[in-house]
Amino acid sequence: MAEQRDDGKPGSEIEPAGSNPPAPTAGGGSPVPAQPPSGEGAQPPMDQAQLEQFRQFQQFQDYLRFTQSQQGNQPAPPPGGGVVQAPPSQPAARQSGEPPAIPPGYQLVPTERRRAPKWLSWIGKKVIAWALAIVILGLAGTWLYNHFFPNDEGKTSAQLAQEGGGTYHTNRILSTSPYEAVREVYDAVAQNLVPQACGRMDEPIQQKFAQDLGYADCQVAVHELNRKVTSKNDYAESMPSYVSEPLPGDRFTISSCRFGIKGGPALGAFTVQKVDKSQWLIVAHTNEPTPCPVAPPTS
Repeated sequence: MAEQRDDGKPGSEIEPAGSNPPAPTAGGGSPVPAQPPSGEGAQPPMDQAQLEQFRQFQQFQDYLRFTQSQQGNQPAPPPGGGVVQAPPSQPAARQSGEPPAIPPGYQLVPTERRRAPKWLSWIGKKVIAWALAIVILGLAGTWLYNHFFPNDEGKTSAQLAQEGGGTYHTNRILSTSPYEAVREVYDAVAQNLVPQACGRMDEPIQQKFAQDLGYADCQVAVHELNRKVTSKNDYAESMPSYVSEPLPGDRFTISSCRFGIKGGPALGAFTVQKVDKSQWLIVAHTNEPTPCPVAPPTS
């Protein structure tokens, strides 16, 4: 007995739900495979651009691991760590030798620098303060030394005379004994004191004294003669500071060879003259034989 369909017409039996019609055959042969349904559950194949972006992202992760291992052997961040999503951009071509490019859609976020400990900062400030203090003290000490002990280098004979004996008209700065005036020249040469040696002479005589002995100026002469001194005490005391015989006048010549200079070179004959305030100034110089002849006995 045939069942009646919902529309009231007699027909075949109702087919079960979900049953598919038999697959059509090609030429009566084996069935042709059915085409997969196209709908929401279908997986479209990935194109080459997406595969290239994924590969660049993996290279970027490898680059992050490498840089962090160089900085402190820190573990690499998990995928997605240290980067934030950014609007997609066109990937730039990477040249050979350059680090992997950042994948499109990502950008680096700078990490926060670690601050030094407070105790280390305190020590650093103290060290800098002490260094500045030492530099300032060194500069101040150098200035004070140059102020109280000026260097004679670069000064003219006129300046040396002014410092040593150029103001004898108003001040008593020269010796009041003619022999002591010459002896002070020997003593200054022994001590390498340029103003004290050249300042005992009149300014024109300073240059003549140096030229007579074969030097460019009085300053060079004192320095070079000092190198030839073998005994400072004997050299300074070779010339007496006083002779008992009466003075021949207010101007006369004192011979170095007369007194037999010891401990260094003889400096020739000095002519001394009495000037203001009973002082004696060397006003002339002449060479003497080298070596000096045997000196006669003196009182």
